[in-house]
Amino acid sequence: MPLPRLRLTPDVSHGPLDGAWWPRCDALELELPVLVGSLDPGIGTITRVTVGTAAWPDAPQEVMAPGHVIEVVLTDSAAEAHAITVECGTVGSWELLVIPPDEPARVATRLLTAAADPANPLSAPRLLALAEGGLDGQDTWESEGGPGPG
Repeated sequence: MPLPRLRLTPDVSHGPLDGAWWPRCDALELELPVLVGSLDPGIGTITRVTVGTAAWPDAPQEVMAPGHVIEVVLTDSAAEAHAITVECGTVGSWELLVIPPDEPARVATRLLTAAADPANPLSAPRLLALAEGGLDGQDTWESEGGPGPG
């Protein structure tokens, strides 16, 4: 598979998100190893991810990654509906917006940029809802911290 469509917050995040990931399909067992393989090895071994059942209804309990197994925790939490929490046993965890695979490229690009902005104050569900609001939601999105026209 090609490299994942991923954008991470530079340095330290001060918001609810540490970046965004735009998988190509909804098969977590195919997408997760590519995502994990693209992360900086300096963060350590990814031991667990938490994903929402709404986005990943058929997710397996474990996914094989190069050299180890990643535990997959499913949750019904509204906060995790469009997010993935990537946990590393020694360094901490990262919260990423998960952009639906079928999202139009224009919207997905805006979301990748907004979620990786260290000043972004929006949660994954709120950011996605505002972005999907189209042009009508543009003023609201910008007033809540999303980027303006690029």
